[in-house]
Amino acid sequence: MRIGITYDLKGDAIPDADLPDDFQEEFDSPATIQAVAVALRGLGHEIAFLGDGPQLLERLLDDPPEFVFNIAEGQGISRSREARVPAVLEMLGIPYTGSDPLTLAVTLDKDCAKRLVASAGVAVPRSVVLESNGSKAEYRDLLHSPSPLLPFSLSSDQPVIVKPAWEGSSKGIRETSLVDNPDELATAIEAIDANHRQPVLVEEYIEGHEITVGVMGSPHEPRILGIMRVLPTNPSSKPFIYSLEVKRDFERLVRYECPARLTGHELEAIEKAAIAAYRVLGCRDIARVDFRVKDGIPYFLEVNPLPGLNPQSGDIVIMSKLAGWSYEELIATIVESAVERNECHPCAPSRS
Repeated sequence: MRIGITYDLKGDAIPDADLPDDFQEEFDSPATIQAVAVALRGLGHEIAFLGDGPQLLERLLDDPPEFVFNIAEGQGISRSREARVPAVLEMLGIPYTGSDPLTLAVTLDKDCAKRLVASAGVAVPRSVVLESNGSKAEYRDLLHSPSPLLPFSLSSDQPVIVKPAWEGSSKGIRETSLVDNPDELATAIEAIDANHRQPVLVEEYIEGHEITVGVMGSPHEPRILGIMRVLPTNPSSKPFIYSLEVKRDFERLVRYECPARLTGHELEAIEKAAIAAYRVLGCRDIARVDFRVKDGIPYFLEVNPLPGLNPQSGDIVIMSKLAGWSYEELIATIVESAVERNECHPCAPSRS
């Protein structure tokens, strides 16, 4: 089968001095693209490199592949940017791996995803979304107003974490994102507002185990790839967050534990919550679901239906290796799930 690979390559985006240093954090390195291609060739497939943007449209129209392995994140700050490639593929009747446009749009919007997951009975941290275009002084005034915006208290015992509302790969989540007083909160909100140009999610910090779960298969019959705990290499009294700084230096700063050494009750609760989130959000083929687990209760943080597949640093790849899978087996399972799904339920009428 001739399989095209869609992706956004680091360095391809138009430089912008006003953008933060993490604006391409989700994009893939050449090493990732080549690793996926080598795995697909090893399965007997012919490969076409499609990329994203206008060149993708031209290549799809000029010489469409039989199937697409989609890892394109989309450029810009639109909360629907991840949905663009699968929407085009569906319009052209080309089957592809991974979730559909609706799932990719709703999961990029962290607040929207949390609301849907909460409707399935999964615990979520309390949070509020603040619209952009404010200033530090305005945010400080609002946070000190008689009718505070926060639906929860803020103190050293109850810090909050500040995130961009429409991003993944820990974009905008820095060591300074965890705050415990109004002045720090106003500063963190202003920084995300200025750097990421989108609403800001202020979420209560859940002190507990940092857990990520790999889920594969259809929404009707999902299965757990692994439950992995992320732990700081050198624990301290400071609350641990899996921030961008930590992820960029993961080999030195964290260690991964899969299967997670938790109680049977905790593992069962995490598995149920991950499956529920995967199903209610309509994920397909593969996704990574993130939780914080406190007092045996998994609190849903977000889901990544386009998990990074870097052969060295991707969390889902690290998890699969610890679970005994080779990289080739991981890629093969994603493709097999997508092919089986499309044979039973084509994503669009086949082209003549």
